[in-house]
Amino acid sequence: MSRHHQHDVLVIGSGGAGLSLALNLPEHLRVAVLSKGELAGGSTYWAQGGVAAVLDDSDNIESHVHDTLVAGAGLCHEDAVRFTVEHSREAIQWLIEQGVPFTRDDDHHEGEPGFAFHLTREGGHSHRRIIHAADATGTAIFNTLLARARQRPNIELLEQRVAVDLITERKLGGSGNRCLGAYVLNRASGEVDTFAARFVVLATGGAAKVYLYTSNPDGTCGDGIAMAWRAGCRVGNLEFNQFHPTCLYHPQAKNFLITEALRGEGGLLRLPNGERFMDRFDARAELAPRDIVARAIDHEMKRLGIDCVYLDISHRPAEFIKSHFPTVYERCLGYGIDITVQPIPVVPAAHYTCGGVVVDSRGHTDVNGLYAIGETSFTGLHGANRLASNSLLECFVYARAAASDILDQLEQVAMPPALPSWDASQVTDSDEDVIIAHNWDELRRFMWDYVGIVRTSKRLQRAQHRVRLLLAEIDEFYSNYRVSRDLIELRNLALVADLMIRSAMLRRESRGLHYTLDYPGLLPEATDTILLPAGYSAA
Repeated sequence: MSRHHQHDVLVIGSGGAGLSLALNLPEHLRVAVLSKGELAGGSTYWAQGGVAAVLDDSDNIESHVHDTLVAGAGLCHEDAVRFTVEHSREAIQWLIEQGVPFTRDDDHHEGEPGFAFHLTREGGHSHRRIIHAADATGTAIFNTLLARARQRPNIELLEQRVAVDLITERKLGGSGNRCLGAYVLNRASGEVDTFAARFVVLATGGAAKVYLYTSNPDGTCGDGIAMAWRAGCRVGNLEFNQFHPTCLYHPQAKNFLITEALRGEGGLLRLPNGERFMDRFDARAELAPRDIVARAIDHEMKRLGIDCVYLDISHRPAEFIKSHFPTVYERCLGYGIDITVQPIPVVPAAHYTCGGVVVDSRGHTDVNGLYAIGETSFTGLHGANRLASNSLLECFVYARAAASDILDQLEQVAMPPALPSWDASQVTDSDEDVIIAHNWDELRRFMWDYVGIVRTSKRLQRAQHRVRLLLAEIDEFYSNYRVSRDLIELRNLALVADLMIRSAMLRRESRGLHYTLDYPGLLPEATDTILLPAGYSAA
């Protein structure tokens, strides 16, 4: 039997953004945090590098703002950049107060003035401003926030819950524009439950799983972006998909990322013959922004017909490497690679979705009562290319802003009326799941081939033709068979792929992460790519 649930706030996604929002709400509110797998299944847990913030006296807000604007290739919204950077220190202070075990500065003694934690530098940054917990920052942050959430009796943490779709007044036949809750598949019971809430928050991460090769965990399927689009929200700049330049290239390594901090601490990129090449592409060499480094690696791999390039930090002392990069050291050693004496084979892989659901500085979407935070959202912070370690910062700053906004609206928003149950009366169990697996593989392969690091108009047209055929097949399957996690994810991923392709076809220039051989130059004016759903109406 399907069940009905009621909460003040429904948070879809259990990563850094979702947990931060839940913890910034008062204890008298009933909050549900949904995870479609295990709670640690999101991208936050796997983040290595750290969080960018203005923390040291030698750094300043203007410098962080400038670095972000430069990396964003003219497309960042300066108001969003300033809002995020100006709230960076308080966000980090909140994390420290929660107990996150950031790495301390060995040269700083207790009681002395100055910042007590170690700061590193990453590509595109002009200062050391990345606070981190060794090279497993995401794990440290996630474990700390999860432990805090488990101590809060008002926060209900629900695993194996896959959001199917949002429930809105409009979808129920009304004339209003409010989100009332969501239909959610309980994987344990196989039933679709109904969750009603005064406020709904999408914190579902990005959509890098749309590509064949990715650094992301399996769940990053663009679920929140797809659900928001179907609910009537605009999406922005989905053509800008960041490819991390350095993922471990090894047949047994599924999606292990080699942190950018390794290059920040002197790691060098080399060809198989040992030759460095980055200085031929950018004066900043290995510390150039990610889009430049990823394109350079892609160019060299295609030029030479090689499977990978190499990232070498073996010239640094072994103890330094082991103490600063214990996770990378141990993982590589497990594959027979001792990074203290030999280079690491690396390739680019899809890493971060810079676009997403259009929101304001409080995380508001175009639908009343619906928020989007973290990688799901499009705040204007990242522009055409995200600056390293700004993503986790965005999670915490906007989670806190959205929580504050929810508090401001509490008295005006009542619990939704009784919502209809999910109707499964017209569907049957599938006996053709092979279709899902085949479509899933086809989608990710043509997105990698046609909508990857380097694009052409013809490649995009081919991708659009194929994704439209897939969408028709998936819609037919969705209408006739019971939903499963695989089907829900495929439906969302195909929709987001279509939105990405449409966005890429509209941008007739090469800017940041969108590089097309047909339009290699920049247009004189930088404009966002905003897509409007059918019947769009602002909240």
